[in-house]
Parts: sequence; structure tokens; C-alpha cells
Amino acid sequence: MDSIIVENAVSEPTISETVWTQVGSIDDIPVLGSRVVRTPGGDIALFRTAADEVFALEDACPHKQGPLSQGIVHGRRVTCPLHNWVIELATGEAVAPDEGRTGHVPVRVEGRSVAIALGEAKLSRGGCRKACGHV
Repeated sequence: MDSIIVENAVSEPTISETVWTQVGSIDDIPVLGSRVVRTPGGDIALFRTAADEVFALEDACPHKQGPLSQGIVHGRRVTCPLHNWVIELATGEAVAPDEGRTGHVPVRVEGRSVAIALGEAKLSRGGCRKACGHV
């Protein structure tokens, strides 16, 4: 699997702004597949659905930290390759009966260009503030 490396992460955004980091093209992510963005704060998995929606999650299942980027994308969910936990791509929440949440990173697609809000990522387990509306 190819990886995208972000060596110089952007500085921490203020509460009034979201800083977006370009990570490539939607065409770099296979349909119903993923790519990994390697950042100083940890790996982020980018997922592409059959409808060309793009989502970003921390690349670790909330169960046993399995690499979600190696899971199976179906609809707007991904199934972890280790123990078959199903995770909602839009929120990072595990689907019942499982419980837990992986970090969600806001994504913006303009044309074919994909950007993520790295400054929001570390807040994602408790909500990702204003960038995506999940709190």
C-alpha cells in the first residue's frame, strides 16, 4: 500500500480557523480502498467509498489498534482486518454491539484535491470541533 508522508505538519490552528493540509488527489485512493498519510502525530487512513466520498480516521481500530487502512470498505463503513469490528467512516464510532471510537479527522475535497485538517486530529476522539460539525 502506498503512503503519503506529511513531514512538516502545519502549526496548531487558533479556535477561529481550520488549517487544511493537501494530501493528494481523490484518484490516489482506490474506490472502496484506502491510503495512509504518515504524520508526526501518527498514521491517518484516507478511505474512498463507491460514491467517491472521502473520509479520514486514525489508522487504529478502537478494539486492539488494528490497521483500519487494511480493512474492507463497504458503504460508509470499514471492517477492521483483525477482529471484524465495523467502524463508521463519518464519525469513527464502532457499530453496536461493539463500543468505542477511533479518531476522526476532517476532510475537504475540492475538485479532485483532498485536504485534511491535521490540527483537528488530536481532538477527534472527543469531537473534531467546527471543521466537520461532530462534537
